[in-house]
Parts: sequence; structure tokens; C-alpha cells
Amino acid sequence: MRTTAFEGLPRLAATWSAIALIAASAAISACGGGTEPIKAKLDEKTEQHTIAGFPALATKNTTRVAGENAIADAAGVARAVYPGQAPAQRPAAVALVDKDNWQAGVAASVLMAPPVGAPVLLTDGDDVPQATSSAIDSLGPTGFRKEAVQAFAIGGVDVPSNLKSLPVRQGDQYTVATQIDRLRTSIAGKPASSVIVASGEQAAFAMPAAAYAARSGVPVLFATRDTLPAPTRAAIRRHRKPAIYVLGPESAISAKVFRQLRRLGPAVRVGGASAVANAVAFARYSDGSFGWGVNDPGHGLTFANTSRPLDAAASAALAAKGAFAPLLLIDSATTMPKVLEDYLLDIQPGYRFDPVRGVYNHAWLLGDESAISLGLQGRIDQLAEIVKIREQEPPPASAPATTTPGPTKTTPTTKSP
Repeated sequence: MRTTAFEGLPRLAATWSAIALIAASAAISACGGGTEPIKAKLDEKTEQHTIAGFPALATKNTTRVAGENAIADAAGVARAVYPGQAPAQRPAAVALVDKDNWQAGVAASVLMAPPVGAPVLLTDGDDVPQATSSAIDSLGPTGFRKEAVQAFAIGGVDVPSNLKSLPVRQGDQYTVATQIDRLRTSIAGKPASSVIVASGEQAAFAMPAAAYAARSGVPVLFATRDTLPAPTRAAIRRHRKPAIYVLGPESAISAKVFRQLRRLGPAVRVGGASAVANAVAFARYSDGSFGWGVNDPGHGLTFANTSRPLDAAASAALAAKGAFAPLLLIDSATTMPKVLEDYLLDIQPGYRFDPVRGVYNHAWLLGDESAISLGLQGRIDQLAEIVKIREQEPPPASAPATTTPGPTKTTPTTKSP
């Protein structure tokens, strides 16, 4: 394994169907080498649905990366975002993270932001899984900057011997996140003006930070519920009074820690009481140049199950390229949470005269049926559908007019599965 270092790093000086086919081929099962097609293995129930006319991997408003685990999902997303058919469709590098280190995966998502564009791929201890190896072969990382780094080895993971790599040193989750922040600062040439502080203990509340870090280049640091770890405190100080966005409720990061953060810079808490509500609140939030601000139709969206924390890292590539999608969460493979359904209804696209002139939502689903069932995929597809807007009926002639009725959307009547 070859390693190199960035100059100045110690001184803190960097069509839907086609995409669906790539994602499906990469995500399910890694058979053969990187140049051979990878076949999607469908279980018997899914095959029956497919034969009956319900697509298992994509519908008109959804694309599923149907991996049986986060390793396969990360590989599938990376290959969808970087099909590799031309040099411009290849990443400069990849970020390699162990499959059991969700904190490193969330923090490393910032390396997907420009100018690096490094998708997160997952290793398994000392092993590089076949799905990851096949993805690397397909992606063909071109090398980042003059050092030609092809892989960032996060937290001491092993790297294929044919890749030139830059290690990010080992440590606890708080130290590794700060080292990733150092690397990002070195690449950018200056510290970011904002940071996200998320829970280092409760993965579901931290997951949405990954997609936004990839979109914006804002680093993710971690705290416990009741303490602000020394590495995180030191990292924030290096940013020189940044805007601090605390992701999650007090059950994830306490008021005590929030007060400590306010001494290091202006701090704002964003979040909801549950992990699902927390992700919705973060997708809605906007504060000047910070935040998704997705409160209207016409967006990409990514969905993952809270039981798969490293699907958050897989979502990073979709947040930075193509879909530019915030990460939304479900906590059941079969049931749509009400807070999420209400949000999707609120941003559902509508048209008055011609749907061709409308805007559209498109949802990416991460995981196989154990993460998101076919029935739930169908409901998400329905809630992403562009619908006809109708004017409210005018009041009876005998009734006095008060206000002008506003347009309302014709909401689908099908109930959640």
C-alpha cells in the first residue's frame, strides 16, 4: 500500500432508467470482476411483483439501490453517480471507511463535496468486500491533485494495494472526525465558516448530517449527550468562532452541551423529537447560506432506514451530484411515519394546465426489501407524483365573499400500505 501526504496538511493549509440500471447492477450482489455485469438477485416475492408489472428496482418516481447491506448500497450509489464511461464520469478518489464505524462514514461524507468528490465505500475489517472492490475497479479513481491520491483511508482501514492512499489516523469517533475536518481544511485552504455538531452516540439523529456535509463542504463533528469531547472542542476553536449547527433534540445533545458550544461560536439547534422528525426538520431548515430549505416541490430526495446508519454515508454521493438530495429517514420497512407523510404531501408537485411545464420530485431508496418494502416504495412513488391542482369551488351566490380561495392540490386518496 502506497501512502502520501498533502503539502501543508500538518499546518492546516482541498436518463433515470440508465442510472437505475447502473445502481441495481452494482448494489445487490457482486459477481465477477469490475468489468463484468453484476446481476441483481431478486427474491421470489419480488420476482412475482415484477412479473405482475410492479418494478422492484425503479418506478416512475423512485429509484432503488437495492443492496442487502450498506456495503452494497454504497457501491451501488457510487457507480450510479460515477458511471465511469468517460474520464469526466470518474471520481478523483474514494473514501474508505469500515462498515462498523458509522461515525467515520458520516464525517467522511464531507470529502464528497467539491473539489474532491470522493464517494464513501465500505470495508470489512481487514477485508475489502467484493462489492467495494468491484466498484473501485469500475470507478477507476483518477487521482486527486498532484499527489494523485486515489483513496482516503479513514481510521486505519486497509486499502487495495493498487491504489495510492492517504491515511487519516486512527482514534475514537471524536478524534477521527476532527482529523477528517483537518483534511478538509487543508484541501479547501481555510477553515469552513460553519460546522455541524451531531450525536456521536445515537446514529439515527446524526445520519442526516452526512448528505448535507457532502452537498456543502460543512464538516461534521460529534458530541455525547452530556459532554463536549476535547477533540471536538479543539476542532471548533480552529474554525475561529464558526456558526455552529447542533443537529438533534436535547435527548441527543443536551442543553448543557449546547451552552458550552455557544461559548465557541453562535449556535443554533435544528431537529425534531424523533429521528424521522429530525431528518424532516433538517431538510426544511434554511439559515442564509446554510441548510437545504426544501419546502417546495421540484427536488431529489433520498430515503434510508434508521437501522442502517452507514446508508447515510452512501447517500452522500447523491447529495453532491445529480440528485442533490437531502436524506430522509424511516424507522420501519413497511410503515410510513405520519411526520414524513405530511412533509411529502406538503412538497408534492402540482400543475394547473400542463404537467410537462411542472416540476418533479424523484426519490432514491437505499436498501432491499428488508430496509424499505415494496409497499412503502409504492407509497413514496405516489407521494412524489405530480398531481392536478384544482381551484376551490366559489361560495354560493347568496353568501358574501370574504377572501379569494387559493389553489389546492388534488391529493391521492390511496391509503398508506
